[in-house]
Amino acid sequence: MRDPSRLRDDFPTLSRRRWDGKPLIYFDNAATSLKPRQVIDAVRRYYEDYSANVHRGVYALSQEATELYEESRAEVASFIGCKPSELVFVKNTTEGINLVAYGIKWRPGDGIVSSVMEHHSNMIPWQIVSRRFGLRLSYAEISPPGRVDLESLEEKITENTRLVAICHVSNVLGTMNDVKRIARLAHDHGSLVLVDAAQSVPHMPVNVRDLECDFLTFSGHKLLGPTGIGCLYIREGIEEELDPPFGGGEMIVHVELDGYRLNEMPWRFEPGTPNIAGAIGLAEAVRYLKSVGMDWIREHERMLTARALEILEGLECVEVYGPRNPEERCGIVSFNLRGVSGDLVAALLDEYGNIAVRSGYHCAQPLHKILGIQSSVRASFYLYNTMEELDVFEEVLSRICRELMKES
Repeated sequence: MRDPSRLRDDFPTLSRRRWDGKPLIYFDNAATSLKPRQVIDAVRRYYEDYSANVHRGVYALSQEATELYEESRAEVASFIGCKPSELVFVKNTTEGINLVAYGIKWRPGDGIVSSVMEHHSNMIPWQIVSRRFGLRLSYAEISPPGRVDLESLEEKITENTRLVAICHVSNVLGTMNDVKRIARLAHDHGSLVLVDAAQSVPHMPVNVRDLECDFLTFSGHKLLGPTGIGCLYIREGIEEELDPPFGGGEMIVHVELDGYRLNEMPWRFEPGTPNIAGAIGLAEAVRYLKSVGMDWIREHERMLTARALEILEGLECVEVYGPRNPEERCGIVSFNLRGVSGDLVAALLDEYGNIAVRSGYHCAQPLHKILGIQSSVRASFYLYNTMEELDVFEEVLSRICRELMKES
């Protein structure tokens, strides 16, 4: 299972060939991952074999669906080291963050501290609630080579800071933040801690107990799972800090015309019919990742990242962002060709090599402004990527550099 070339057989999309016979080289894993057959089959089986609603039926089909749905919760909870009762199914990381943002019982004057390197999903919700509830919002700076500056963070946290919201891994720089240290710093001031783990849970071992966070959220589609499913960890004992921002069926145990009584965790935060197929598919994705080994995935991506940095730093026309040490980053490398549009570079990588990368500001516009650039090209790797694909990447990018630099 630890040979990437063998793993690739599990991913139907990688069998695609373009009109000229070139295989797909998929380097856009930070945006979404490809799906293995095992996940696709698990979702198909739900719709074909036991497509019933959960929790509400006493008949056999509904009971089977309910059992598989809750088994899926337990599987994913174990993956990040929490209890099933602490794991809420949501649509994605964005919804997980918004659930906390709109659920916390804010008091006027409460403070929120985040950082300038955050994805818009971990920035805009705090801007909205800070205006709506009269909260104080501040941002920690970053220090070279692109981590959250802990001194700046500590300066921003006061006795009124209710929440610190921080990313585990930057979706632009690939930088890994020391969220355990950040959590301890925040807790020393009596603040809650939310971790955006969208770019870490798929790529390295993550344990919420070890991180000492209060909330942690991630998306299924970035870790081989279906779209439309994600998770929010809520540490046991702090659920009363939140009012469910969404109401409906299943999240209550009793209703009168003038009131209601909330259900237990985690169902109080899951109103309505959930994404049952998505949860089942996500659990299958977790099983797949566990069979491969998260430590192996981390090391494999480290080697790919080291090779990508070597390629990029060997081209005089390229500017690379983030730490140069692959030990300090996940499998994300952002760069630009000096004086050349990132969209043009991405389009040429696609045209010349059938290489899929992302260009733009990657939902991190303030970070790009701080870096002094409009946009960047981002290559991001996963367990099915290979050194041979990076050889093609080097060849095609060198050709692009020669052609564009010659024109200029």
